[in-house]
Amino acid sequence: MEAPKDKYYLTYLTFLIHGIGILMPWNMFITAIGYFTQHKLSPSYIGYDFPYLPKFMQYLTFCSQIPALILSWLNIFVRIKGPLTIRIVCSIGVVIVVFIFTIFMAMLDTSGAPQFFFWQTMLCVVIMNSANGVYQNSIFGIVAKLPGKYTAAVILGNNISGTFASLVSLISKLSTPNLKLAAIWYFIMALFVLLLCFDTYFALPLNKYYRFFDEHEKQVEQQGKSSNNERETPPYWQITKQAFPQLANVFLVFFVTLAVFPALQAGIQKSSENFFVSDRVYVDVMCFLTFNLFAMIGSWLPTYIIWPGPKKLWIPVVVRLIYIPLFLFCNYQVEGVTRKLPVLFKNDYVYFLIGSTMAITSGYLSSLAMMYAPGTVEERYAQTAAMIAAAALLSGIFLGIIFAFIWPEMILIG
Repeated sequence: MEAPKDKYYLTYLTFLIHGIGILMPWNMFITAIGYFTQHKLSPSYIGYDFPYLPKFMQYLTFCSQIPALILSWLNIFVRIKGPLTIRIVCSIGVVIVVFIFTIFMAMLDTSGAPQFFFWQTMLCVVIMNSANGVYQNSIFGIVAKLPGKYTAAVILGNNISGTFASLVSLISKLSTPNLKLAAIWYFIMALFVLLLCFDTYFALPLNKYYRFFDEHEKQVEQQGKSSNNERETPPYWQITKQAFPQLANVFLVFFVTLAVFPALQAGIQKSSENFFVSDRVYVDVMCFLTFNLFAMIGSWLPTYIIWPGPKKLWIPVVVRLIYIPLFLFCNYQVEGVTRKLPVLFKNDYVYFLIGSTMAITSGYLSSLAMMYAPGTVEERYAQTAAMIAAAALLSGIFLGIIFAFIWPEMILIG
């Protein structure tokens, strides 16, 4: 039976919105970093130097990635009868509650209780990213039943979210000095996107195109159970072995990306005074906006170009490892550290070329790997393979972040 058309691309747009929603909460927390470090926990607000302030970003990152990683893997192996709907709805609901509470805390005077504010922020991040890990993992599981371009739509949405956050940050930095007001608007925007995700998810079963693939998947599962009399639990080891090449590709793409972005790239300083981007917004434009914009373009390309194939995808994925030394040889500086490693790339345009190609290959190759992963196993196990691929994605992110901590030591070599 031939599949109906995705009328007005509604199914595609729905998963694109969910791709935006998956990363919007975290992106808005990062965008509002000045609200935490320069307002709520600043010496001028609380009256003394807060001990955790110098490494606030490290604490925030650690509290975000550990629970997301753990919950993402648990979401695969913890069997809950029925569809993934309950996990998605509950996880979105939890994140919405966290953001409502965060907006409430932004309006309170917490200058007399900085320790409480710091630890409740970390707890909110843990809860938010735990729910987000389940949400992301489940969305990739659901979209696996559709053609590969719909998985690419989720990745594209992820990168649109980052681009939007970068633009919002840049505009607010140039237009308003009020960090508290800017942060409240960031959180409200994230809340609006989450509510939109909540609403569009319930509209999916009403979509004829989505319903066709959903019913087809259920038929395949029933045929597999009745013909082979197999147990309900998927053969995880078999699925992992069959999908391993693509799981490794997903892992390595995100490992390289997060090893250099944002920790290493955010430390790269302007080389030429004549470069058209001012010092004030250099990191915002050359690091955050450049990465998110070109990663978005890269994740959009698989809609029209799918190359290389599954068997040769590992080649450009492995070649991307070269980006780590390339960025280290740019004008990377760390406060309080005297660089000994020579700076080989002293041209800002060369740095832009390195940064933009790293981003576009990140978006493109990650989309291909996530698209290929479900197709490496039997059709009835495609959902599980996609969820394992999503967990591999988070594992690559986590290890990349861990490796990013050694770069300040690397520039002492020379």
